[in-house]
Amino acid sequence: MAMPSTLSELYQCLLTQYGRQGWWPADSPFEIMVGAILTQNTNWLNVEKALANLKQKISLDADSILSLAQEELEACLKPSGYFRIKTQRLQFYCRWYLLQGGYHALQQLSTQRLRKLLLDVHGVGPETADDILLYAFERPVFVIDAYTRRLLVHLQMIKGSEGYEALRSLFEENLPKRVDLYKQFHALIVVHAKQCGAGAKINKPVCEMCQLTKLNAYSASS
Repeated sequence: MAMPSTLSELYQCLLTQYGRQGWWPADSPFEIMVGAILTQNTNWLNVEKALANLKQKISLDADSILSLAQEELEACLKPSGYFRIKTQRLQFYCRWYLLQGGYHALQQLSTQRLRKLLLDVHGVGPETADDILLYAFERPVFVIDAYTRRLLVHLQMIKGSEGYEALRSLFEENLPKRVDLYKQFHALIVVHAKQCGAGAKINKPVCEMCQLTKLNAYSASS
């Protein structure tokens, strides 16, 4: 596992390389939740198309989504891939969301309680739950995705066999618990992954000017 100073150094290198990010793009916390569900197993461009389809038909809220016929909702979500599964998951989520009392009621819960409830929703796994917690509810929970794992393996900061919770703890225990820091760090990892290896597998830096070459040399010699 990486030493705390190494994670901080990684963040500073990414920030120097790419600057501050404006992620997550959305007009409301609920739109972030919908996007978090739709982005499973697809890229964000496809999610944007699905969200645009929804916004052309309805107001983007739980009641309006549930008012759509199954076929209509599936047609809207088709660009996001696995649209039948995602239609069911989004419907489950909307019903759960309304049953819980909506955003205001959920916002009153502790982070630990809210995370447990989210993970109990059909189709919501750890990454989706943490996307919702960090970006929609502004909670200091770090999101671990495939990009994060690949980057840390490439920098020899982890072995790659660590579980989701172990990696989440690595960040949360070794960085200040600040929502903005977690948002920026996660977004910077994503933008780096898309620049390096076209967002696929991070095997080697593609640019000699990349700030991470310094970290890679450090990792190799340590």
